[in-house]
Amino acid sequence: MGTLQRLGTDTRYVLLGLPLSVASFTATVAGVSAGLGSAVAFVGLPLLAATAAASRHMADLERVALPGVLGHPVARPAYTPVPEGAGWFRRVMNPLTSGQACMDLLHGIVALPFALVSFVLTVTWWAAAVAGLTFPIYGWVIARIPGAGVHLEWLGLPNTPTMLVIVTTAVGVLFALTLVPVVRMAALFKASVAQAMLTRAAYPEPAPARDLAWASAR
Repeated sequence: MGTLQRLGTDTRYVLLGLPLSVASFTATVAGVSAGLGSAVAFVGLPLLAATAAASRHMADLERVALPGVLGHPVARPAYTPVPEGAGWFRRVMNPLTSGQACMDLLHGIVALPFALVSFVLTVTWWAAAVAGLTFPIYGWVIARIPGAGVHLEWLGLPNTPTMLVIVTTAVGVLFALTLVPVVRMAALFKASVAQAMLTRAAYPEPAPARDLAWASAR
């Protein structure tokens, strides 16, 4: 994967990850709180099961995005299927019977701070890089505003429009040069939590099994 493609993939993952995390956090906290609060009245159990099912779908969306960021496939954990001939109550409660359901629900809560930090870091670096690199285009107007370059005096530099443009552009270049590793770090920071809580290692099929399947096909 090329550098620009990697930057685009990581940026898309981080930017789209925040609204997904906010939605997952809101649904999980509201569902679990309401479900536990009304569990004694029996109504809370189906509500908890519905919350677990929603968390599973949110986790599936995260698992779809992970391979592009991590650079390797990930496996979906096994969920308990609905037994044949199960009644309506068993079907409704099935999402709670999988051990992975607890991890899905927990991820919906703990992933939000990681998504927020990654989002703020990525947006800050992108904004600083773009604003700094394009400052020579519009910066001359800002530089002529009285007091716009007062901060240069703190650096011991002449308070002139030209120096303001030079310094601001240099800062933009610095952010642009570090944009790829910083966004990469932000994406991996968020993805590491999802990988640990929502996936299993995707092991390749053993060679003997592949050979046996090939021989059977013949």
